[in-house]
Amino acid sequence: MKGVILAGGTGSRLYPLTKVTNKHLLPVYDKPMIYYPLQTLIDAGIKEIMIVSGHGHAGHFLELLGSGADFGVKFTYEIQDEAGGIAQALGLAKDFVDNDNVTVILGDNIYQDNFKDAIQSFTNGAHIFLKAVTDANRFGVAEVDMSNCHVLGIEEKPLRPKSNFAVTGLYIYSNDVFDVIKTLKPSGRGELEITDVNNHYVKEGQMKFTVLDGYWSDAGTFESLLRAGTIVRQHR
Repeated sequence: MKGVILAGGTGSRLYPLTKVTNKHLLPVYDKPMIYYPLQTLIDAGIKEIMIVSGHGHAGHFLELLGSGADFGVKFTYEIQDEAGGIAQALGLAKDFVDNDNVTVILGDNIYQDNFKDAIQSFTNGAHIFLKAVTDANRFGVAEVDMSNCHVLGIEEKPLRPKSNFAVTGLYIYSNDVFDVIKTLKPSGRGELEITDVNNHYVKEGQMKFTVLDGYWSDAGTFESLLRAGTIVRQHR
């Protein structure tokens, strides 16, 4: 299993904090934001991790994280030339992942749960992690059949969500995810959407899910960045 942290994007919603550095290097309580998804992968036993960032402040990641030796892992770095979406960024990791499976985490997602069992026992298809929220329309939303543990479908930021289960920014995929990405067409936003990748596995009957027990927060807006720091401090 390889790990990929997606830390691209312009961080426009956090401007001017992001004028001089990447948003994933901003502090969440007492650590740089990217330390949290990194620790999530490390705690799951993943030893080889690629960090995908955009242009501009890519060197800041190298200066902060180095080779990975300080964390007991090995880092590889990749540049996403343009804002082409989460799926497009994941596609850049094809050569790095090689013939392995891959766990992908968004660089602004902060979790309390440990995912080692789910990741180490993964065999094929895809696995997503859901969290019940009050503002589901901000996220990809999963409609699920809890009795059969089936995902029925996923909608991206729906006006009228069919459930309150947000699809959080951690995904496990088998190696064929890169073939799936090749078939995608840009959405109305001009991006390759990770929701389209996930719905492929839903249609194939190969999507599994877990509902999180612990806290989860993204940190991509002023409010969520503040909330994430507060949550971390309360649970430290």
